[in-house]
Amino acid sequence: MVVDKNLAKNNQHLSNKIKNIKLIITDVDGVLTDTGIYYSSNGEAFKRFSIRDGMGVERLRNLLNIETVIITGEHSGTVKTRAEKLKITEVYLGVKNKLEVLEQIKKKNGIEELNIAYIGDDSNDYEIMQKCGFKATPNDGMNFIKEISDYICEAKAGYGAFRELAELIISLKLENKK
Repeated sequence: MVVDKNLAKNNQHLSNKIKNIKLIITDVDGVLTDTGIYYSSNGEAFKRFSIRDGMGVERLRNLLNIETVIITGEHSGTVKTRAEKLKITEVYLGVKNKLEVLEQIKKKNGIEELNIAYIGDDSNDYEIMQKCGFKATPNDGMNFIKEISDYICEAKAGYGAFRELAELIISLKLENKK
């Protein structure tokens, strides 16, 4: 289901799903990054992250007490450094089975699947996305991920897609409080 930001405010179904969100899980490559990885002869040199996405993490925490969790298949010092900068304490690196990690996250945080929003972009996100209460993808996510998503961001990966989702959640949750 493709939902435009302006329509989202009037979409009761979307609003009902978002009101249950207590935690957001994000993939890294293809969501928080622009899908590019830069290598040197020593391995991964750096990844490009959006400052706006980082502000989305902070706004979710500060306005709604919603924490962000990172799950990635990569073993990346760059991701660890970015998570530390954003004070993201739950970071799962080198994950091959995201569903197993989902169970750990639910138990650790005392929440159910309907309380979790997940933003992903590719085949390694497909199964976990189907289990989460709210699913989103960047505009350049794979088509089969778009098909199962509740929300498709206007922004591309690494260019504010996470921030867009964060602002949607903030907007609808604050609207529900009125």
